[in-house]
Amino acid sequence: MSGGGSVFNKYDIIETIDMIEKEHLDIRTVTMGISLLSCVRENAKKTARAVYDTVMRRAEKLVPVAAGLSREYGIPIVNKRISVTPVSLITAGFASDSAKIGRILDKAATELGIDFLGGYSALVHKGTAAYEEEFLKTIPEVLASTERVCSSVNVGSTRSGINMDAVRVMGEAIKQAAQLTAEKDGIGAAKLVVFCNAVEDNPFMAGAFHGVGEADTVINVGVSGPGVVHHALKFAKDADLTDAAEVIKRTAFKITRAGQLIAKEASKRLGARFGIVDLSLAPTPARGDSVAHILEELGLEVVGGHGTTAALAMLNDAVKKGGVMASSRVGGLSGAFIPVSEDIGMIESATAGKITLEKLEAMTCVCSVGLDMIAIPGDTPASTVSAIIADEAAIGMINQKTTAVRIIPAPNKGVGDSVSFGGLLGRAPVMPVHAGSAEKFIGRGGLIPAPIHSFKN
Repeated sequence: MSGGGSVFNKYDIIETIDMIEKEHLDIRTVTMGISLLSCVRENAKKTARAVYDTVMRRAEKLVPVAAGLSREYGIPIVNKRISVTPVSLITAGFASDSAKIGRILDKAATELGIDFLGGYSALVHKGTAAYEEEFLKTIPEVLASTERVCSSVNVGSTRSGINMDAVRVMGEAIKQAAQLTAEKDGIGAAKLVVFCNAVEDNPFMAGAFHGVGEADTVINVGVSGPGVVHHALKFAKDADLTDAAEVIKRTAFKITRAGQLIAKEASKRLGARFGIVDLSLAPTPARGDSVAHILEELGLEVVGGHGTTAALAMLNDAVKKGGVMASSRVGGLSGAFIPVSEDIGMIESATAGKITLEKLEAMTCVCSVGLDMIAIPGDTPASTVSAIIADEAAIGMINQKTTAVRIIPAPNKGVGDSVSFGGLLGRAPVMPVHAGSAEKFIGRGGLIPAPIHSFKN
């Protein structure tokens, strides 16, 4: 399976049947990106109407087409999602009324049968305009009052530095989103992610949004295959790490072929541009579908122990090397996710106290994204949440990679308790955070300047 000009045949994926039936291979998401820039009107009510009509028209066939492809090729397609233009960009004239757009997007997603809709987002990595300050204030209420809408905010980049004023605001927003959904273990915070170096073609939630440099309608696909990689490594128990990396590369190639096929076919049938295939290994809470268990198959006694970061670096690199040869367009985040609540191996290690927040932070230096779906005590100060965001953003900024924080201050819960969200969001133990205060540091505000290597021109 080669470049963009190749004609795909369904028999190209016959060898993946065992992966689907026995090893949890699936298409994690088919995500349709939709531009809303043409929907801007003079007020929130008229803009909301235009947004609703546009989303309903462009995505009306997304769910049935995905279901048809799943039946035809025998590949489960777990999620059908939509990403839209960052909403802050289309509500600048009425930012305090932005919530109307969030609610109408939730209505459209519900009627279309979409699992999640991303893009209630803002890009404030170099500074926060007055209208964006108003928009950020609406995020907690929108996440609490909607079921399917997700939000993301980009607070830093290698090119611009880190907007510490926005970092402070987002720590407070995460706390508020959790408190407003206390009866559901703070799920509002689980639908909110704070980025450094956010990418515009990410098909995964909660961070998906449709970039302004994209076509009007684009299809991006994310493939899941931790179980497949884990199974393949079981037949290489005596291999050295060089050979183990080769096994992972070959397996990633096979996984990505399925994603390329579905992405191109979905694009054709929906009349949309084929965007990218995201190579990320996305785990689930199901046993046999864990990134943590891949690392343990490589020889670690338990994920979180010494050697974990090195094993994860090898896995991430091998997945990218194998996957990039199988698709004409690779993008998104592409690597290996390590969400605590969504990975049974991570859940078990965290519950046993074998993996800490600090070790997870170290692991994010070499994997996709960052601190993901981690529950912390509900009484954690907002300034500490902001400091956690700042640490992750610094890793992304200095290392020229995407990093993010999706963390849940579990309302009325402490270390030893747990949260449960169900479905792919899973469950997680409440993990301890460092007791040292970061209030004065976060209170300084301003901009952490971009690193010297940001100058590329």
